[in-house]
Amino acid sequence: MATLPHEMTIEILLRLSVKDLLRFKCVSKTWCSSIDDPDFIKLHLSHSVKTNTNHSLILRHCEYHFFSVNYDSLKTTQRLNHPLGEQKTPMKILGSCNGLLALIDDNGRIFLWNPSTRKSQVLPSTEIEFSSPSIFFPRSTYCGFGYDPISDGYKLVRMVQVHGKNNSYLHSEAKVYSLRSNSWRRIKDFCFYLSFYREFGFLADNALYWMVLKTPQSGNKSLVGFDLGTEEFRFVELPDSCLNKRFCMNMKAMGGYLCLITTYTEFNDDVVDIWIMKESWIKLISWKKSESILGFPIVIPLAFSKSGDKVLFSIALHKFVWYDLGSKRVENVGIRGLPSSFDVDLYVESLVPLTVML
Repeated sequence: MATLPHEMTIEILLRLSVKDLLRFKCVSKTWCSSIDDPDFIKLHLSHSVKTNTNHSLILRHCEYHFFSVNYDSLKTTQRLNHPLGEQKTPMKILGSCNGLLALIDDNGRIFLWNPSTRKSQVLPSTEIEFSSPSIFFPRSTYCGFGYDPISDGYKLVRMVQVHGKNNSYLHSEAKVYSLRSNSWRRIKDFCFYLSFYREFGFLADNALYWMVLKTPQSGNKSLVGFDLGTEEFRFVELPDSCLNKRFCMNMKAMGGYLCLITTYTEFNDDVVDIWIMKESWIKLISWKKSESILGFPIVIPLAFSKSGDKVLFSIALHKFVWYDLGSKRVENVGIRGLPSSFDVDLYVESLVPLTVML
């Protein structure tokens, strides 16, 4: 029986889902070797990102139940077994990148998990290199996870800061974990203030972003980015129209871009603006209360449709809608098996391993 040329076989395999590829590894030693090849894994990931295929939503319900929903169909949920299995240990998703999820439990343990291959590993622990002068002094911990194309490796950033009385600054430190070396190292300290107990950064354009304060007394949030290649922090300007309004501001990453969600009151109407950062800030959507659903609950943009003319939103942590950018119409999305409430993230299904690809 004639066989296909190797190059043609690879082109076919690139278009398959991770589930199919894992099954087809049993076809032959050649196929198994090809699918496990680091170059093929990178090509398959690149093809999925460019064609906006092999994406899924991941839902977290009641802190330790995880579900996935295929983004192409948005029809039904599938139960996932997270790294701790059936243990009812609360876990949060602190970041998602190239099919790898970074999770953190209530004890501060951090895991890397590929839901598609069902592989996971716990990161080595690292001590905080300063002692708190008092157990009553609050401590803030900010984390983020992403990929550095310069070193071709995955990094996790952890910032810790202790606050004294009246929000006076006491001490801070920043560390980076590298999957390539499987170790932590301390980097240059940061010159801003962490305003919450725990926050997770959003990945866009090879950088991680958080909302911080420039001074402890500052009433306005500032946006700071961490370049995963240079490992430098920098402040990012917010849209001019956001500076003079009283609003609630949140962030998200969508389509590889940083996304800003602002909620405010204008002429007795509640308004939600969705901004996206390309070369500069662009207002993508502006909703008024009369146009919204359920009178403006929590509104989270998740992803563009394949055609780019719609945006998928999570509404009030319990339902999904499509928003048509042209007609400005809203369409409910019915998904079978959806839990009553959930946190949600988008991830690309991939073969990326938890070991270094040489």
